[in-house]
Amino acid sequence: MPRGKNKRDYYEVLGVPRGVSDEEVKKAYRRAALQWHPDRNPGNKEEAEERFKEVTEAYSVLIDAQKRAAYDRFGHAGLGPQPFAGFDESIFADFSDIFGDIFSFEDLFGLGGGRRRSRVRRGRDLRYDLTLSFQEAARGLATKIKIPRHETCPECKGSGARKGTGATTCTACQGRGQVRYQQGFFAISRTCPQCQGVGQVVRNPCPDCRGEGVVARERTLEIKIPPGVDSGTRLRIGGEGEGGANGGPPGDLYVVLQVAEHDFFERRESNLYCSIPVSFPQAALGTEIRVPTLDGDTGLKIPAGTQSGTIFRLHGQGFPNLNGGGRGDLFVEVRVETPKKLTREQKRLVEQLAETLPAENRPAAKSSLFDRVKDIFG
Repeated sequence: MPRGKNKRDYYEVLGVPRGVSDEEVKKAYRRAALQWHPDRNPGNKEEAEERFKEVTEAYSVLIDAQKRAAYDRFGHAGLGPQPFAGFDESIFADFSDIFGDIFSFEDLFGLGGGRRRSRVRRGRDLRYDLTLSFQEAARGLATKIKIPRHETCPECKGSGARKGTGATTCTACQGRGQVRYQQGFFAISRTCPQCQGVGQVVRNPCPDCRGEGVVARERTLEIKIPPGVDSGTRLRIGGEGEGGANGGPPGDLYVVLQVAEHDFFERRESNLYCSIPVSFPQAALGTEIRVPTLDGDTGLKIPAGTQSGTIFRLHGQGFPNLNGGGRGDLFVEVRVETPKKLTREQKRLVEQLAETLPAENRPAAKSSLFDRVKDIFG
């Protein structure tokens, strides 16, 4: 890369004008870094490495407000000696955007510090879907479910090694869990393919689990469903998930509930809603009807003159509250039904009733009512 007086202008290196925003500097750097990354230029690695260092140095100056101000005023002389700044982690904060998940900052520059994954790992959580009837959700129940899962191998206690033996240090990575490859000025660290990042390998695997540390089993569990659950309710059962690797703790089991709809009731949280048909004489004269509830029929008084669509509230006849605190209410909507067919006698009686009603409610008054409406709206 050119040095001293022969250095190219940093704005020219990134292909941006002076006064450009930080966001545009970042975008330009991403484009240049992708273009000149040595792995993308296997046939011209030396030039690519130099150009990559050049664009990285330009970025390190133009993205820093103080350095950029000094550079804009005095040029390269205002910065003093500028070694390659490629090892400043803040410069590469966006490398995951540029190169995806292939490289991390530690991968690119070999700064992983010899990290390795622990052999002891917690088991996976499991999910079980359970469908309940409307009544079961309201009352709660105890039921049994069968769960296929992997459990800690009882023979090797989850170590994966044959009884009397154990895991040994991985010879490929010397127990670090990572191996390094030198590519130009890059030292790239990657997960050790022999031990999968654990740092240890099992030379004599357990015959029961074949070195996996877990075995497949089907378990029958008894679970209790509390009253008031709804679709989407999740019940966590601790320690009933899959067994952990190498003797790690088991995961949890999550039972996800689906509640079937009811033919008569509509549920809204802890309240229930329903519609009850009544005849015109019942609504006009008043009556007492029987209304279904979750606990059986109960009486409901319909006052005389009740209109269709009137809603009555029955306290404490709804769904149980899942978190305690009693039950919701039942809301009953009254629908007054009009007979579709009348006998001759019934028709005569209705006509007699009509003659006794106020004039505006009589059938013959329709035309006069229509005329009055016309007068109101011109």
